[in-house]
Amino acid sequence: MNRPRPAAPLLTLLPSLALVPVLIVTWTGLHGGGLSIWQQCLSGALHPSLDPNVLRAVWHGLGVTMATAFLSWSLSLLFGVLLGSACADVVWRSWAFPTWPAKGLRGALAIPRALHELVWGLLLLQVFGLHPYVAVAAIAIPYSALVARIWRDHLDSADHRALNALISAGVHPLSALMTALNPGMGTVLMSYGGYRLECALRSATLLGVFGLGGLGTELQLTLQSLQFRELWTGLWVLAAVMLILEQLLRVWRGRSGDGVHGQRRILLFAALTIVLGVIGMFWLRLIVPDQFSGLSWIGMAVPSWTQLSAAATELPWLRMILETLVLTLLAAGIAIGLPPLALLLWPSSRWHQFCSMFWACMRWIPPPLMVLLLLLSNRPSLAIGALAIGLHNSGVMGRLLLEGLQQQSGQRQEALRAMGSSERMSWLYGLLSPQSPSYLAYGAYRSDVILRETVVVGVIGGSGLGWQLLESLSSFHWAAVVLVLCCYCALTISGESLSDSFRSLWLQS
Repeated sequence: MNRPRPAAPLLTLLPSLALVPVLIVTWTGLHGGGLSIWQQCLSGALHPSLDPNVLRAVWHGLGVTMATAFLSWSLSLLFGVLLGSACADVVWRSWAFPTWPAKGLRGALAIPRALHELVWGLLLLQVFGLHPYVAVAAIAIPYSALVARIWRDHLDSADHRALNALISAGVHPLSALMTALNPGMGTVLMSYGGYRLECALRSATLLGVFGLGGLGTELQLTLQSLQFRELWTGLWVLAAVMLILEQLLRVWRGRSGDGVHGQRRILLFAALTIVLGVIGMFWLRLIVPDQFSGLSWIGMAVPSWTQLSAAATELPWLRMILETLVLTLLAAGIAIGLPPLALLLWPSSRWHQFCSMFWACMRWIPPPLMVLLLLLSNRPSLAIGALAIGLHNSGVMGRLLLEGLQQQSGQRQEALRAMGSSERMSWLYGLLSPQSPSYLAYGAYRSDVILRETVVVGVIGGSGLGWQLLESLSSFHWAAVVLVLCCYCALTISGESLSDSFRSLWLQS
């Protein structure tokens, strides 16, 4: 006898229950002192500063951020494709080699992929000092491992019949791989590479919030000094750049077809990747020439076994891990459950356009900046961190959901409406239901991303592994740093494996 299970569209709404404890804690933590500050903040959004000095500072910060994003993105695609090809089983089998080196390389790449770019930035900052290439490397290292994973997955899951036929006919393995797998892999590179460019721009802004230069530093300084008009000048400029980039990438993806024109766009995309990387490198040198005197090796003391044992006994492991996991669950619930719940409240085109604008704003504001905004009128808590990460990632999930719903034919919704169903029920089971499995599959992947992002708000909100990592780095307690990073890697690698299982489950359904 089959046990009853909730319908797929109801499962997309179930995670929104995380909003209940988060909103309760947030509501009880409100204080009236922040009301006037919030009024100034909202007034600054309507009247941003147009002072020439402010505009010059914003333009300079934007240049550093974009140059960092371009260079790190170009390097991550280059190294990601090379590493992804090196750890793909099909590549090794094409040369009749054993596949154990590929498996070993895949295991090694799990470590740089597990650490968030902010963690890499803080570590490299301690070792090399403040330098523009520190932010570039902090983004390029984890992004290369992420691109390598996606590239390898698509290589090994592609149809290999044409490749096997070419190799059997005596074609050189490299030529056979390029001929048989290039068309499909080129489309993957353009689609995922464009998405990674958006992420690189957000990451460069995020690293700036923590003092690594660029527009993020300008935003953080103006918020700390409560100069809201200057803050919104930077936010509106960032929003305009992100909006233009999103639209350009959407047009590019829509026109990247197959055949001869598709192959030309693949070559054009490869050339564009190299050109943007070169532009980013020279742009950085032009904007911040004083900081290009060379990397200085500050170094770190390698902890002994005695120091590691002492640090292991003094760290509050249970509290740190529980806070990190609770923060992940609450934030993932908000990110996954809020978009379908918001669209269900009023299933009309105008409301959906408003939601689209709201989610765009959530994507543009970095999570640590959102935490600082929420702390203007609230006490620090796990709920504030979960709300900041959840709202930021709901912007990504909301855009994905709207794009998927727009691709639905709408016939099922019209049929349900003709049978007498209400507007909400016809939308829920007519439009959302077919989209639910793929939406939940991406939600499983996003939960893995959220687990990595907990370190971002943990550094500010005083909770979880992120706060302990910052404290240990600030005091140069390298034994604690090593242990916290090992624990963080173990959690993220376990979360990645779990999210892969759930994603496969939903895609098969």
